[in-house]
Amino acid sequence: MKRVAAVLAALAVGTGTLTGVSHADDTLGRFYGQEVTWTACADTALDQAGAQCAQVEVPLDYSAPQGRTLKIAISRIKASDTARRRGIMLSNPGGPGGAGLHFMLYVRGGLTPEVASRYDLIGMDPRGVGRSAAIDCDWPVGHMLWSAGLTRRDFRDAVRTQEDLARRCEQKEGDRIAHITTRNTARDMDVIRGALGEAKTSYLGFSYGTYLGAVYTQMFPRRADRIVLDSAVDPASYMAESIRKQGPVNEAALDDWAAWTAARDADYGLGTTGAQVRARVEGLVRQAARSPIRIGTHRLDARFLPMTLFTLLQDARYNGHLAARVRQIADAAEGKPVQPTADFDQELRLHLNGEPQDLSSQGAVICGDTAAPRNPERHWRDIRRSRATQPVFGAYANNITACAFWRTPLEPRTVVRNDVPALIVQATQDTRTVYQEGVALRRAMSGSRLVTLRDVRMHGILGRLRNACVEEAVNTYFRDGVLPAADLTCRA
Repeated sequence: MKRVAAVLAALAVGTGTLTGVSHADDTLGRFYGQEVTWTACADTALDQAGAQCAQVEVPLDYSAPQGRTLKIAISRIKASDTARRRGIMLSNPGGPGGAGLHFMLYVRGGLTPEVASRYDLIGMDPRGVGRSAAIDCDWPVGHMLWSAGLTRRDFRDAVRTQEDLARRCEQKEGDRIAHITTRNTARDMDVIRGALGEAKTSYLGFSYGTYLGAVYTQMFPRRADRIVLDSAVDPASYMAESIRKQGPVNEAALDDWAAWTAARDADYGLGTTGAQVRARVEGLVRQAARSPIRIGTHRLDARFLPMTLFTLLQDARYNGHLAARVRQIADAAEGKPVQPTADFDQELRLHLNGEPQDLSSQGAVICGDTAAPRNPERHWRDIRRSRATQPVFGAYANNITACAFWRTPLEPRTVVRNDVPALIVQATQDTRTVYQEGVALRRAMSGSRLVTLRDVRMHGILGRLRNACVEEAVNTYFRDGVLPAADLTCRA
């Protein structure tokens, strides 16, 4: 449950979509042609897996490649079947802001040994993350995605806090932060491809990583090989609209969890019907709004209490963990001394204090990619409208973020519309990237196929849920390059 990283060809490299610079421009040749030096990773898990690590130099600003540069950290697990080696497989675990050096250790669990052995599996900390010149805005909270609370006063406090988060990034990171974007990460991926001497790259992305992968196919269609996008984002909805869509599906997931918990009232004591359990949760949110609930050394308020539910609603297998967590919160609300479990304590430290580090890199990517509505009253109106049907998550899904106070993005939103072949995998009850997002990406990428996993509440499927239907589709594609003849439906 822990939240839980050759020389530039003279012929066509991508589609020339880079503002002000051709992809084959000689000014980028030194980046595509750089020598990559592999060393030990100085990381126990990676070193024990036989991985190697390297740094690839890229321009901070691709429109001024002669200027400042960044070092992008990558990892590699080499293909063991050299006779049938396909090439490289890049990856991204999501976020945005997720470090990816370790990700392929996880991904191998969803690939058959035969498939994994044919690829150099490449992990990457995207620019601004982890070992790749990490963004650190010194935020007093962990991230910018939280609830606005229950009252107009709570919302005014949210506006002030989000404005402060944006100001901190501007003061701490300056001009650099404007270049921490998805389009630039896609460009970095292509430099990595070229520096590794590969004509094309395969790719596996989860969650936000599906957006990154889709953007790559739009910018570099002739460099995309076998692309798998698990739990997809609709590029046309990215990112504010995607977040708004999370409100209704998380309310539905809360109802599903409440019914599960009510059937086990002897274990959790939160109510004998789903309605009683939900009422208990809503009562806790109201109490936290009046006075934060003390849990160990933490004080949990109405901004972050819904987020502690949201974290575990992503997977129905976490129902018991969520019920135990709500039981702890309920006990604390009654004045009982409560010490949170280790994973809950770790999560609260992140949410409330930004420990061990904040997720300002996530904010940098989201706010640098697309402009957000700047009028707080628009957000307040949407919050009020959502309360009747989204009493727990509406104030999160419609809340203002630091993006309302961010500088204007340097580039327009990426419009994804291409026929690059890809395999999209989506669960019908996904609470993070809702099912219709995957359907929309399938339409935008006309050469793709959609694998639907029905009646499953899960975000990020491959390697997390053993499902023969999904695994066969993914592994067949990575092995043979063969997509299903038509969209496919799988069941749990």
